[in-house]
Amino acid sequence: MSEFDEPGKSAAGEPGQTAVGEFGGPRNGGVGEWVKSERQVERERVRRSHARRSASIATVSTIVFIVLVVSIVTNSPGWPRVQDKFFNLDEFVKALPDVLRGFLLNIKIFLIAEPLILVVGLLVALARGIKKPAFFPIRALATLYTDVFRGVPTILVIYLIGFGLPALQLQGIPTDLVTLGVIALTLSYGAYVAEVFRSGIESIHPSQVAAARSLGLGHIKTMRFVVLPQATRRVVPPLLNDFVSLQKDTALVATIGPLEALRQAQIHVASTFNYTAYLVAALLFILLTIPLARFTDHLAARTRRRRGA
Repeated sequence: MSEFDEPGKSAAGEPGQTAVGEFGGPRNGGVGEWVKSERQVERERVRRSHARRSASIATVSTIVFIVLVVSIVTNSPGWPRVQDKFFNLDEFVKALPDVLRGFLLNIKIFLIAEPLILVVGLLVALARGIKKPAFFPIRALATLYTDVFRGVPTILVIYLIGFGLPALQLQGIPTDLVTLGVIALTLSYGAYVAEVFRSGIESIHPSQVAAARSLGLGHIKTMRFVVLPQATRRVVPPLLNDFVSLQKDTALVATIGPLEALRQAQIHVASTFNYTAYLVAALLFILLTIPLARFTDHLAARTRRRRGA
């Protein structure tokens, strides 16, 4: 019987003391039940005290900072004109219904483009990973695609697709402006997402691929059952980061004509010469992107904890 199985005996063998270490020990008479040592309890109490003190200081300093900034801004000489042009409540109420209706189109574009981008990005990343000489043209084409569409600004891709394709007047070419915008965003963001997937695939240690192949798995099954599940988990945070950018860039589709949020705001500004409508559109985008950004931070922190960082 070990010393931890005997109640009333310390780790040093001294009678009358519970056998607990710095991080805990068994309860008297119990097997497998641990209690915290006094040192550990005191350490946790001090940590909680420091955390409460830090939170209190951060709260007070934030409130003081906000009050100071608001006081300086609202007492500046040009504040009345800024308030009238950017923070006009009447214009805000007038513009909100139209901008909100246009913003629903932004969400629709995002929801259609996002799965297409995932498919394109994954296929391109897999194509770039094919090493056999016979598939060199496919690998070269995938490399050319990522190089070209990562090098061209997204708004230029939207112009080329939105105005260039209909001008060809070819049979089967879509003419719907929203569809053309989705195609342009898919081509542009597919190149970025492909590189994210490729980095995840290459982060898997070669020994795992060798082990899978030694078990008789072919290349496709090795990728499906061993590499891709691990690679996908690793690249979820950067993928979500790309989709935060995609949410904002749906506004670029306005340049080819669809009446989405930015376009609706432009119409209001052109008729009233008041910029509050732009503020309405900005607030709607912020309300959509902040939850996804915080979720991305949460996943990144969880990944760091799992890796023991």
